[in-house]
Amino acid sequence: MHALPVAKEIIARQTLFVSTYDLICIGAGPTGLACAIEAKRAGMRTLVLDKGCLCNSLYHYPVNMVFFTTPELLEIGDLPLTCAADKPTRTDALKYYRKCVEHYALDLRLGHRVERVEGSDGQFVVHTRSELGIVAQFAANKIAVATGYYDLPNRLGVPGEDLPHVSHYYTEPHPFWRQNVIIVGGKNSAAEAALDLYRSGANVTMVHRRAELGSTIKYWVRPDIENRIKAGQIQAFFDTEVKRIEPGRVIVSNHVGEKAIHANQVFALIGYHPDFEFLRSMGISLDPQTNKPSMNPQTHESNVPGIYVAGVVIGGNHTSEIFIENGRFHGKQIVAALTGGSIPNGVV
Repeated sequence: MHALPVAKEIIARQTLFVSTYDLICIGAGPTGLACAIEAKRAGMRTLVLDKGCLCNSLYHYPVNMVFFTTPELLEIGDLPLTCAADKPTRTDALKYYRKCVEHYALDLRLGHRVERVEGSDGQFVVHTRSELGIVAQFAANKIAVATGYYDLPNRLGVPGEDLPHVSHYYTEPHPFWRQNVIIVGGKNSAAEAALDLYRSGANVTMVHRRAELGSTIKYWVRPDIENRIKAGQIQAFFDTEVKRIEPGRVIVSNHVGEKAIHANQVFALIGYHPDFEFLRSMGISLDPQTNKPSMNPQTHESNVPGIYVAGVVIGGNHTSEIFIENGRFHGKQIVAALTGGSIPNGVV
């Protein structure tokens, strides 16, 4: 049954999908999945596209990460999330969202990067390219954009940032045992990575351009990282900026002057941002100061008729405003607008 489409892809490197979906969700994270689930429950033909794997951002979180929330606040589609501890882990969440997709038999195309969106309300065409280079076109009446932000790290903008020993993502500590590791940043991700590395035998130095650690650090993490710094177990430079990164060392600068710090590995954990250029490419207007997309706060429809935005992308530069806990409800608002239903109570 599937042999002919596959043969077309291999031979022609291009497949044209002529059937039209009621809604295409761009992004297979929790918010995108929630949108697709609500649409399918409303009887709509729905497709989910993502350039990476299922819940690609969660997959790239630190391996041993624990969510700063309770299980019920990560739930979508009225399906319970059960886990052994009070707070779910990355592994718990990934397993849960796989089960959600299986339960609702969602139609997904993973590893399909959306290159552009053409057309207008009721007759959109979404152009994609797979990881194998195969191009495809999908037709849709409506589009929901829930692309998140974790795959686009904020950059330091200094020489050497793209060297092999520099990463904007932290995974696990084991490879850095007895290594000199520099953490650039002073918010929660930086603090947690520094503690994890220290407890796994790494020599950790934090470099932060602010005078003190970020105010959003988790309440149980703050005293831990502050005490490790006070005890000299983790070295920290505040009011200090990275000037350049070289093989084996990082050059930093503060009121004292420039200093070279030995580094086998550098983690630049200074945050992430949505793909603003992708939003603009579809005609979505962004606020010049905040990069928040123009949208109806009740329906989540953007200034482009038929294109809706959901999840962290609506926060623009302020990515800390939207989490899974509130972004998961955006699908209910979008589908209510599409079907003429009422917006659920308490959903903003």
